[in-house]
Amino acid sequence: MPVSCCGTVHHGSSPRRIIQKNPGIRTCLSQPCSSVGLRMLRTALSLERDEEQEDEGEDLRDGGIPFIINRGGLPINEETWEQMWRHVARIHPDGEAVARRIRGTSDLPKIPVPSVPTFQPNSSIPQRLEAIQRYIRDLQYNHTGTQFFEIKKIRPLTALMDIAKEMTRESLPIKCLEAVILGIYLTNSMPTVERFPLSFKTQFSGSHFRHIVLGVHSGGRFGALGISRREDLMYKPLEYKTLTDLLQEFQVAYRRYWHTLCKVKIGHYVSHDPHSVEQIEWKHSVLDVDKLSKEELRKELERHTRDMRLKIGKAAPPSPPKDRKKDMGSPLRTPCSPMRKNSQSDRRSSVEKRAGPAGPTADVNGYQIRV
Repeated sequence: MPVSCCGTVHHGSSPRRIIQKNPGIRTCLSQPCSSVGLRMLRTALSLERDEEQEDEGEDLRDGGIPFIINRGGLPINEETWEQMWRHVARIHPDGEAVARRIRGTSDLPKIPVPSVPTFQPNSSIPQRLEAIQRYIRDLQYNHTGTQFFEIKKIRPLTALMDIAKEMTRESLPIKCLEAVILGIYLTNSMPTVERFPLSFKTQFSGSHFRHIVLGVHSGGRFGALGISRREDLMYKPLEYKTLTDLLQEFQVAYRRYWHTLCKVKIGHYVSHDPHSVEQIEWKHSVLDVDKLSKEELRKELERHTRDMRLKIGKAAPPSPPKDRKKDMGSPLRTPCSPMRKNSQSDRRSSVEKRAGPAGPTADVNGYQIRV
């Protein structure tokens, strides 16, 4: 329905929605538009788009380059298949030649299929986590530019666990967000291991890059599971005393590739119930690392650690009973695993931010180092 704003008729867009989502901008709805008003509206829309893209940055960009998501399920339909090869031709240095060479070969080598790890009763937690990381690494990082499994962060945990089980059946290469979901699935039967999402936003040569891993905590120690192009940006053994120590380890790794860590998003502990209808809380704490002193960052991380501990033991809404096929489930939750409640209204951002001088970003002849 057309709406009128400042004497101009707009089709399919409501100015009321823009003003509500951007309360800091005041635009007259009855007076003729001025150039200043138009610029303010454009700025509002641009900021809104930037925020939406940042929220989905882990899903839509691969090292700063947009990539395709297979939304049609498996097997891949013809349209997505052709779109994937066109994308490969655009991003690969050899262009269409590499696509023709692979597609024209009838005797491609058979790729080994890794086995889902199984554990002996006497296996320690570090040994189990290391085996899970080996399995994730054996699936290999997906360099095709097309993510094979669609991960919607707003989906309930039970739906994401079904996708994780499909990953184990198909044994296809995965990206970092898929590895997080798979890591949750494979650790559901380990009630003494707490899991939480840990995502990073970095800057290099004027561009921003995003990455995510699965933080783990057990026996008073922190670690991480995940996948990346870089060995030191995924798995971290269960040996870090504090969340600050774990974050500093990633920060040091990023510096090796001339990346500046700008922002960190930390979620809450994820329920061990594979049939839970809760949503994963992806960003309870959002910390601007480049605007916080070391002491301020340490205090924020300690506060988040306390918040996570407080969530343990709080009852979550029971999952509705439903009939599930045997081949569609995932490991049963151990009875002694505590229930948790993820309250998105409790999200915190870093406070008392101080604007610091932006350090120069390294530029190796304009080459974008993707991590």
